[in-house]
Amino acid sequence: MGKSRTKRFKRPQFSPTGSCQAEAAAAANGAGEEEDDGPVAEFLEKLQHPSAEVRECACAGLARLVQQSPALPGLARRDAVRRLGPLLLDSSLAVRETAAGALRNLSACGGFEVCDDMVTKDIMTPLVALLKECSAGLDSNEMSPQEKKDQNRNATENIANEAVNVLWNICECSSRAVSIFNKEGCLEIVLKYLSRFSTNVDLAISVAYCLQTVTEDNPDLLKSFSATALHVLESAMVCPASSMEYILLKTLVAGTIWNLKDVIPSKSQAEIINAILKILSEVLEMDAVEVVVQMKEAETQRLKTAAETEDILHNANGDDLMEDEEMEEIPHKRKARKKTFISDLLPPTDKELRETIALLTAQQTALEIIVNMCCSEDPSDDEWEDLSSSDESDAFLETSFSESGGQLLSPLCLSHEIHTALTNFFIPKKVFEKTASPSSIAVDICSRHPPWKPLIRKMNTIQCRALVGLQSLVSLLDVDHLGGAPVLQTLALHLSQLLFAQPDFVKNADFLEAISSALRALLQTMASKSIPQCMTPDQLMSFCKASIHSSNVGVRVNVVSILGITGSVLAKEDGTLETLQTIGCFLLEVATKDPCLVVAGEALDALFDVFADGKEAERASIQIKLLSALKEFQPIFKMKIRKEGRGKYSPDQLCVLNNVKMNLRRFVAYQETVEKRLTP
Repeated sequence: MGKSRTKRFKRPQFSPTGSCQAEAAAAANGAGEEEDDGPVAEFLEKLQHPSAEVRECACAGLARLVQQSPALPGLARRDAVRRLGPLLLDSSLAVRETAAGALRNLSACGGFEVCDDMVTKDIMTPLVALLKECSAGLDSNEMSPQEKKDQNRNATENIANEAVNVLWNICECSSRAVSIFNKEGCLEIVLKYLSRFSTNVDLAISVAYCLQTVTEDNPDLLKSFSATALHVLESAMVCPASSMEYILLKTLVAGTIWNLKDVIPSKSQAEIINAILKILSEVLEMDAVEVVVQMKEAETQRLKTAAETEDILHNANGDDLMEDEEMEEIPHKRKARKKTFISDLLPPTDKELRETIALLTAQQTALEIIVNMCCSEDPSDDEWEDLSSSDESDAFLETSFSESGGQLLSPLCLSHEIHTALTNFFIPKKVFEKTASPSSIAVDICSRHPPWKPLIRKMNTIQCRALVGLQSLVSLLDVDHLGGAPVLQTLALHLSQLLFAQPDFVKNADFLEAISSALRALLQTMASKSIPQCMTPDQLMSFCKASIHSSNVGVRVNVVSILGITGSVLAKEDGTLETLQTIGCFLLEVATKDPCLVVAGEALDALFDVFADGKEAERASIQIKLLSALKEFQPIFKMKIRKEGRGKYSPDQLCVLNNVKMNLRRFVAYQETVEKRLTP
């Protein structure tokens, strides 16, 4: 259904640390119980407190509160953005960081409207100023007095990381923010941060996310990329993959460079495309299940070792506490409070979990880049295909309606360089492998450990992205490049097993949309090449009956298209009368009763496919009284287009609907000749 664009996904959020954690957690718990916005008012008032520590805790409390949906209206009413904005330039570095964290969470949780409102309330002015100050601070060789006081050598980079995340979220939602990014020279600033990838991979990853967002469909910014800027990206893309986080960084930078393809000299295009797909191939090659198992074992061993070390220390010291003088010998550590454990003296770490998340995110990102590479010139997937089942300018022969093909799928094409690279790096095979359901071993490990449980959703998302990638590749590549007819038949069997292994697949909206799109593309390719299909008509019908009630328009469009493809194949075979009648009745009901004209139009187009040709199709059309049903519906369809069209549908969708309306008139005329010929 056109271009599959990357959707806006929930972003990693800021978590307050230190002495403000308890207050922030209490605020989060209270937010769900309070009907008014009392906690919001209290924290916003404390933002003006003369004590930097109080201001910091207030920001941390707001950072937790904004993750509660009921708190968002109160924050908007009390102008939280205008109150938090000045704190981005607070004299305290800790306040700057927590204020940026609160704004980061607000932009991540609030969605498009909140982000656009943040731009309206001029959050970009202090944000850009903060980014510039951090950039200048990184140039300084000496620590500032405040940094010395806080004993935090990484304070500037930590603040920059939070600020870049705010910038990323807002630019993803607001074209005005992107325009300000362009005008204020933010590119040079964030590239400086990216250049520090060897010492601060977290900051580099945040910048890479931001760059991938702002370089998409932004020709003004692309002109600003100098040879030096491209060199920074190149250096990050070829950096050694010393950890999973660096693998994620390389993948994100590869996505950014893909966005820059229009400014890369044509002589270098093939080389760049090969470099990008080499990285994506290597990422998809990695076994996520193996990584989950290894990382969980490593975490378990690390925690066991830490506990044993703690016991040894405890036994050596008895119940005595460390004296302050002893603590002074351990630089940059907290002094002992009521009881001292070895874990208190070490920075908290969840390295193994972070590494696993980084790999899964890299694989998800790689799949999204592949989809966008395949569909870079097509309309977005919230638009209906701009091609109807026939062109208005073509002569239409009623007696050969089937020649139109009935397909609404836009013809896709790939450049020679991309096509060659996709096949050379075995991308189709690797994408197909990722369509498998998450391993039961990995799911079991993650289920038994709460901090790891969100990884199950991550693995499910990878499967959905792979199914969308499968759709794109099957639509684009020749059958031979996909592995030939046997591979396509195996894929069809695989998709049917995925479907029917999950009795409640209808409840999983993302999975249902992805697999219905993949199945539609696969069946269309197989039908066009006369490759026998592995799924029986009964299986397809049960799938379609279960899915047609989905609230997702894309799913319903896929369902009727699948039946149109199946029916058009069966119409040319003997002994298919009953099945064609069942398909015809189903499509008629969808066409006449679905509230969405897009679905109704696709259902009509599918009917044109099924009953355009073939003796069995002609007999079935008489049995289900197709002609009279369409004649009755024809004026209703025209009226709906006239009344609802301009208010609900885009110009491209209306163009398709008008073509379907014209084809309906022609198909009715064709059916009249069929009925005259077959009716005594």
